[in-house]
Amino acid sequence: MLEVNVKSQTIKQPSTKSAWFAYLLLEFEHTRVGTQLSRSKRIGPLSIQRAFYPEGKDCAHIYLLHPPAGIVSGDSLSVHIKNHDHAHSLVTTPGANRFYKARDDLNIGDPKQEQNTTIELDNKAVCEHFPQETIIYSGACAFNTINISLKKHSVYLGWDISCLGLPHSGKPFSKGSFTQINKISCEGRIIYHDRLSLSANSSVFHHKAGLDGRSVYGTFLAYASKNQISQAELESLITRLREVVCTENAQDKISISQLRQLLVIRYLGEHSEECKNLFLKLWQNIRPLYINKSATLPRIWFT
Repeated sequence: MLEVNVKSQTIKQPSTKSAWFAYLLLEFEHTRVGTQLSRSKRIGPLSIQRAFYPEGKDCAHIYLLHPPAGIVSGDSLSVHIKNHDHAHSLVTTPGANRFYKARDDLNIGDPKQEQNTTIELDNKAVCEHFPQETIIYSGACAFNTINISLKKHSVYLGWDISCLGLPHSGKPFSKGSFTQINKISCEGRIIYHDRLSLSANSSVFHHKAGLDGRSVYGTFLAYASKNQISQAELESLITRLREVVCTENAQDKISISQLRQLLVIRYLGEHSEECKNLFLKLWQNIRPLYINKSATLPRIWFT
């Protein structure tokens, strides 16, 4: 393994020809002209387009680009986003990510496929992290980790949507494994840690208390401190969100809960587009309260 040091962070880089390493660091600062991408560092096939400002200079919209459009055995992708004080970024992707079928021949190399996202938010910084869905092909050996580090008065809104196989195309998730880890810490203290590890034939995938055999699940997390959103405001918001869910006849697919100041919304169903559309409707209600802005959809979602 080769070791790459990026701003005091050591990342292990595969040294074999059958592995492809990619790393992208993005730092945002709030200046007198708004949020600016102040620093970036790129290793391998990860990049961005220039920042867009469809709602003014205070919020930078960023589109993450991965030209291979998928992750194969030996690949390790890492994205590190750092928002300094008062900076506000909205990060998304132009299309779905994919974990393809892993290699069967271990003589070639490790079948493991990794994607790691780290987001650090300083005082009163805001990040909205809305990647498109991740498709896990049958036979994958996939690991997806999202690690969020907050200060007391930072704000985070983010979702991840996972699709197990392509059952509507006759390609169900019948082989392989997938591990998803979501972690949020505030001032160094863990406030949320969710780990799902499953294989195609595991009880978690098929049990009523697990995924119940459904192929698409998503998690939408929203955090703001008590100084920003009171308990009464949060309870009123949850009531309103549940009314939206009822209006959309999605009571059997969406759950909404609260862990102290963290809002946890989960989807379990069969369609990624349905999940995204439901999350968007909920985001349109959450965003004005959390960051005092109406929802402005990234232009890339319309292409």
